[in-house]
Amino acid sequence: MNTAKVMASLQAKYPAEKEYLQAVREVLESIEDVYNKHPEFEEAKIVERLVEPDRIITFRVTWVDDEGQIQVNTGYRVQFNNAIGPYKGGLRFHPSVNPSILKFLGFEQIFKNALTTLPMGGGKGGSDFNPKGKSDAEIMRFCQAFMLELWRNIGPDMDVPAGDIGVGGREIGFLNGMYKKLTREHQGVLTGKGLTYGGSLVRPEATGYGATYFVQHMLQRMNKDIKGLDIAVSGFGNVAWGVCKKATELGARVVAISGPDGVIYNPNGMTDEKIDYMLELRASNNDVVAPFAQKFKDAQFIPGKKSWSIKCDIAMPCAFQNEMSEEDAKELIANGTWLCAEVSNMGCQPGAIEAFQSSKIMFAPGKAVNAGGVATSGLEMTQNAMHLNWTAKEVDQKLHSIMDSIHAACVKYGSQPDGTVNYVKGANIAGFMKVAEAMLAQGVL
Repeated sequence: MNTAKVMASLQAKYPAEKEYLQAVREVLESIEDVYNKHPEFEEAKIVERLVEPDRIITFRVTWVDDEGQIQVNTGYRVQFNNAIGPYKGGLRFHPSVNPSILKFLGFEQIFKNALTTLPMGGGKGGSDFNPKGKSDAEIMRFCQAFMLELWRNIGPDMDVPAGDIGVGGREIGFLNGMYKKLTREHQGVLTGKGLTYGGSLVRPEATGYGATYFVQHMLQRMNKDIKGLDIAVSGFGNVAWGVCKKATELGARVVAISGPDGVIYNPNGMTDEKIDYMLELRASNNDVVAPFAQKFKDAQFIPGKKSWSIKCDIAMPCAFQNEMSEEDAKELIANGTWLCAEVSNMGCQPGAIEAFQSSKIMFAPGKAVNAGGVATSGLEMTQNAMHLNWTAKEVDQKLHSIMDSIHAACVKYGSQPDGTVNYVKGANIAGFMKVAEAMLAQGVL
């Protein structure tokens, strides 16, 4: 395989899909040397098959708002690869949703899901619908219209969607209710469900918890403890909340959270009251973080700044793709940050990753760090299939074990001659090898 040749072909075919092309390039550059040691992969054209989705389903979503006006959105489901299990990946409702973003997320999901050790393939979906400012009744009608178009293409052993940005417990409930109405069956086809109808304990916290466990394993390899360390987190949503909750429980200080309006400098770290207030902020639909400093007098709001302007030991981007630029990374490095764990999907721009790696700053990619969310979704699927519920302690123990396995796989495939670990390379190779061998075993499909 020649990465440049493959990328040139994809760029000619999909010139406008920059996020998708970025995600593919990162993986191919990591796996090229290993791939070329396996002529059977080249003969079966594994890469050429892997970079193209199995199918992309696009559909119109027509719904009626509270004023009686007809609204039209576009819905998507990208079913990327099911070599190791049913397609699995979230639904994102956000104005920025387009095929490029969903293809990038679905492609990343293939390797993330492979890393979890659970039998799940990669997929992603969503709509350009914006839930902000909509009433519950409007969101219900949109979700029902969305599912009316999608339901024939999903199922517990076919494709299992979950939540993502703009799709939380409320939306999952409406989507699941419509699926149940259409199929007349109570299946575990959506994950992130409420506890009263098949959801799993620990699922809301899982992405943030898993990310913190992964950071713990990185630190343990350096004979360091997370206790007493300062952590900067971007965002104040579900993922950032989970990180704040677990990191604080383990003795770290979360000194920064952020929103589109600026950053909260929180030098004394989080308390239970502050962590609970993050949920209130998220539920307010105002998308601003400034009220945090009005409520807690030991915190300071700095308008127009990012979390990366705050001095910290560990940076954990938790918001959006490409949220951290090369300049942000250099500001962190100058302030003494020595570890960055990417919690959002592809949260760091290529220049930021290069800046960290060239400065010998420990960096781990989202497909490894944030895999705890989909891992716990996989555990929810298992509980649904067995018609039982595990306790929070049991789920948390299984999550911790999965993150331990993911870290071990990254170390196995990413260890360098100087004793350091290239976590990007390790995660990409570990995920790729599992999927490639499964594809090879099942013939040309």
